[in-house]
Amino acid sequence: MKKFQYGIDQLTSSLAIQLAQGAIQAELSPETKKSVEQSAQYVQEIVDSGKIVYGINTGFGPLCTTRINPADTKKLQENILKSHAVGVGEPIDKELAKLMLILKAHALAKGYSGVQLTTLERILWFIEHDITPVVPKQGSVGASGDLAPLSHLFLPLIGLGKVWYQDQLMETAQVLKKFNLQPITLGAKEGLALINGTQFMAAHAVKAVVEMQNLLQNADLIATLMLEGLNGSIKPFFAQLHELRPYKGNQYVASTIYNLLKGSQIVESHRNCSRVQDPYSLRCIPQIHGASRNAWLHLKETIEIEINAVTDNPIIINSELTISGGSFHGQPIALPIDYATLAVSEIGNVSDRRVYLSLEGDTPNVPKLLLKETGLNSGFMILQYSTAALASENKGLCFPSSADSIPTSLGQEDHVSMGSIGSRKLLQVINNVSKILSIELICAAQAFDFHKPLQSTPIIEAIHQEIRKVILHVEEDQIMEYILLAAQDLIASGRLVQIAQEIADQQNSPYHGLHHAYFNAF
Repeated sequence: MKKFQYGIDQLTSSLAIQLAQGAIQAELSPETKKSVEQSAQYVQEIVDSGKIVYGINTGFGPLCTTRINPADTKKLQENILKSHAVGVGEPIDKELAKLMLILKAHALAKGYSGVQLTTLERILWFIEHDITPVVPKQGSVGASGDLAPLSHLFLPLIGLGKVWYQDQLMETAQVLKKFNLQPITLGAKEGLALINGTQFMAAHAVKAVVEMQNLLQNADLIATLMLEGLNGSIKPFFAQLHELRPYKGNQYVASTIYNLLKGSQIVESHRNCSRVQDPYSLRCIPQIHGASRNAWLHLKETIEIEINAVTDNPIIINSELTISGGSFHGQPIALPIDYATLAVSEIGNVSDRRVYLSLEGDTPNVPKLLLKETGLNSGFMILQYSTAALASENKGLCFPSSADSIPTSLGQEDHVSMGSIGSRKLLQVINNVSKILSIELICAAQAFDFHKPLQSTPIIEAIHQEIRKVILHVEEDQIMEYILLAAQDLIASGRLVQIAQEIADQQNSPYHGLHHAYFNAF
């Protein structure tokens, strides 16, 4: 792929992750450099003219009416980084901090922020040399930008703060000395441009978009394996049913699972059984998983608008027109983030219910607690305790952060989004649900074994074989720690999804055709 061009090319969640991981390179085009320099010139013209513009020659927040002497405009920008770097708590992951740098670089490269080209180039230098600022997790309210975390992110520009370099935590001054570099001197408006914006919550949401898609794909495959293990009916996945209630997510999940099961000997073996209908956790998979996919799609579309937007303040149109608005306010993404958190949690809730069902012993040939000999053995009983605990923890995390605005800045910022808190919770819930699904995977594979020698479809058989490479059928009680870790790794790696797609490609299966534009993230 050609180099990504900051400020010009359309950034996606996948591209942002690839940039952060160094899988693709990026650059500034000559046109972008010219645009950035022109914007900086507009700011200088404003300073020279003496015209009052917020953040250029005034104080910040409630000090917006305080006039700043032209000679102090540069000092003002340095002071804002120092005074606003008040984040607390453990540092965020290095990948998230690097994503923040990438998202901010892309926004500044649009040419509406008034930063100097040398400042933008120094940010890119940090990215290219994998020198990542240390950014605390807590302290942003997600409204006047992610002020505290962005201040920590950009302290290294002026030689302050700490960074990760070659897996070592170091003072920025030490690293700059190694490269014979001096801290940059911020110009008028630059400090404000750097710390106004939504890059903290957006970086978390970018990672969530990618991880949530992998989770949803695994959830469909694992649920299908569980359907086979519990003799679930294929009828609830018929297209005729979902054409009458045509939600995109529902139709996608129903058709995917139908095609995964079509032709299965296990399905055929109980076609004429006496069971009239399955419990909701089996029968309503299209409705439940599908609703969560709709939420994911909304998050993806919203975030990809956000990461290609200009979100600082004021916006510099030209030397005559600057607009002090509210594009830094996180509300447009805070609401979808909270919605996605609920949607992910529901995947965990229904997965826990399927785990519980698998232990009941109501399916012919599938023993209670998924073990032939119980009493002396507890079988898989306590695995469901873990899914119940995780599902309950998620419920506590589902209260919408965006519903809890607390005024700041002496009332100047009287409504805030709390999107930074919501975005951190979303990643936490995704992690919890991945663990719940790993337990369903273990139980589903165990239940599936009891139907042999009957065969499922090629994709489901291949998925089961991949599971059995790292997790053997359990015959008696044993320590489950390594089994749980292996299952978690299978989900995180995306290997099961990759296997399903590869076989579908080889067979020109409808399963592959179902991965249409609605739910292709990348």
